[in-house]
Amino acid sequence: MGSTQKSSFQSVGFSVGFSSVLLHALLLLCTVHRSCSWEEKSQKTASLIVEASPQSGKTIPDTLFGLFFEEINHAGAGGLWAELVSNRGFEAGGQNTPSNIDPWSIIGNESFIVASTERSSCFDRNKVALKMEVLCGEDDHITCPDGGVGIYNPGFWGMNIEQGKEYRVVLHIKSLDDFNISVSLTSSDGVRKLASTNIVEEASAFSNWKKIEFSLVSQATNPNSRLQLTTTRKGVIWLDQISLMPLDTHKGHGFRKDLFDMLAALKPRFIRFPGGCFVEGEWMRNAFRWRETIGPWEERPGHFGDVWMYWTDDGLGFFEFLQLAEDLGAAPIWVINNGISHNDQVSTSAVLPFVKDVLDSIEFVRGPSNSTWGSVRAAMGHPDPFDLRYVAVGNEDCGKKNYLGNYMKFYSSIKTAYPDIQIISNCDGSSHPLDHPADLYDFHIYTSANNMFSRAHQFDHSPRAGPKAFVSEYAVIGGDAGTGSLLAALAEAAFLIGLETNSDLVEMASYAPLLVNANDRRWNPDSIVFNSWQSYGTPSYWMQHFFKESSGATLLPANFTSNSDSPSLFASAIRWQSSDGNDNYLKIKVVNFGSNAVNISVSVNGLQNSVNLHESTKIVLNSTNPRDENSFSSPNKVVPEKAWLKGAGTEMKVAVPGFSFSSFDLALSPLAVSS
Repeated sequence: MGSTQKSSFQSVGFSVGFSSVLLHALLLLCTVHRSCSWEEKSQKTASLIVEASPQSGKTIPDTLFGLFFEEINHAGAGGLWAELVSNRGFEAGGQNTPSNIDPWSIIGNESFIVASTERSSCFDRNKVALKMEVLCGEDDHITCPDGGVGIYNPGFWGMNIEQGKEYRVVLHIKSLDDFNISVSLTSSDGVRKLASTNIVEEASAFSNWKKIEFSLVSQATNPNSRLQLTTTRKGVIWLDQISLMPLDTHKGHGFRKDLFDMLAALKPRFIRFPGGCFVEGEWMRNAFRWRETIGPWEERPGHFGDVWMYWTDDGLGFFEFLQLAEDLGAAPIWVINNGISHNDQVSTSAVLPFVKDVLDSIEFVRGPSNSTWGSVRAAMGHPDPFDLRYVAVGNEDCGKKNYLGNYMKFYSSIKTAYPDIQIISNCDGSSHPLDHPADLYDFHIYTSANNMFSRAHQFDHSPRAGPKAFVSEYAVIGGDAGTGSLLAALAEAAFLIGLETNSDLVEMASYAPLLVNANDRRWNPDSIVFNSWQSYGTPSYWMQHFFKESSGATLLPANFTSNSDSPSLFASAIRWQSSDGNDNYLKIKVVNFGSNAVNISVSVNGLQNSVNLHESTKIVLNSTNPRDENSFSSPNKVVPEKAWLKGAGTEMKVAVPGFSFSSFDLALSPLAVSS
């Protein structure tokens, strides 16, 4: 009775978890019995002073906290990108035939049907198609089994098909015979049909490749469904580029809604894409090539990501990444391949074609609709340019033989053509100045929880002159992290507070990796975990919510007094305004990385506003064990809890539990205006 309730903590806000009647009853009970006294519930004390006068603050960059997306863990293919068919063009085995068509499988056996691949597609950039020879038939001496024979696709570890929802089916087909094909959404064993339609056509209409498009509305829900194409008529049918997409994607742009909403809830100010190592490839032949990921999806050849070892059809391509950034209201950060992979490199003397390719990509993004590449973008449905202001030259390539030489070719060419674009170097400038020009430098850190907590001071003494820092990949990994622990999130919170307090130098920061399909976990831990039909945030995901108001806010000095017993504590304070400009808040964040609860006396000096007691709240992220994690069975085991902040004011006493992250949000009344 009276404990705060777990909440979804979405960007639209969440309930306090008490009714005011119950809250006041609880406070009265605490007063009578003295059982809720802050002094009696912890062993340690500390004093925190916040300087809130107007002259003491400094503005945090608008871009401080954002997202980093990489095609890893099936984050896009089988994740954020809502396409349900895996290997829709039968290209995953490569351009040579016979090719592996996995995860497609036949329905029936080889005495009834033969499925093989051949280079007969109508699409020049992806020539592999499936040839389906049906050996049984209604009028043949070999009778097809009940339900017919054909092929099926289970998607990415099962298709989530929901009752009442509409799904768009697209397929390309050719036949020399009359045919009757049933296209169905079924249970994983093919027994129960959720939706179905028949395509009955004469051979004359399909002697050449033809596109068929229609919708299916499911009559039931099954998160482990499949798409199947069956027939009972003998003949030869060719199939290619088969797609199944739910119609209720975000704005119809193809993004899976629940995952998009989780990204949007963080209010990211930028998104870095498409990697990461995915940009480089183990070998240059498998590096991300933007040109091959634009235009009609049927014509995209797809490619094998040899770093994370799976095929992607590149439905989530360069254009879609830009659309994602726009839909999130985030600045796109385009990470380019600079002629370097993990195992081979292009020499500086031969890199100019790569430079030209990048200049073309920027024209695709920013060029007018009548320009060569801007017209391609316009034909894809976006006549207005996208707002690209950042280009990162490579990923983790500093120190490789050709990096600096190649970098300078890209830098000079991009700056000449687009002087406003900010260029990001792979070389770390946090300990000494760079020996080459850059607007920002990339900084990555993956480490233990203890080390990450100590790195809260990472940029305290870094050079202030020169390029700004972009902490584009950070996370606690190893035994401390598990698959996403509270302990990891607390250490990361302290690190982010350190970035916040050094935001005169640190321009941007993003956690990595962002997404993981639980069926293909290539990296531990990750921010958001999902499967075909459900998702949850790790403690590190919820920790990031504490910083979503920081970008563009005013940073205020917040320091523990020297005589405080506070080695496990780290704090910051910001002043921020709601998006409508009507509400102002002073947010004090405190990480307690120790096991003991701590009582903190908070003094806010120089505040000109009064504090609205009734609108002030506290938010706490903690659990019974710092190793606790969320899961599909317990998705809210470690999530922030919000409650009324008792005694809110410029002088207040607050308690922070052991191993916790707390935010004390003081609602500020408008300044009085003298007549």
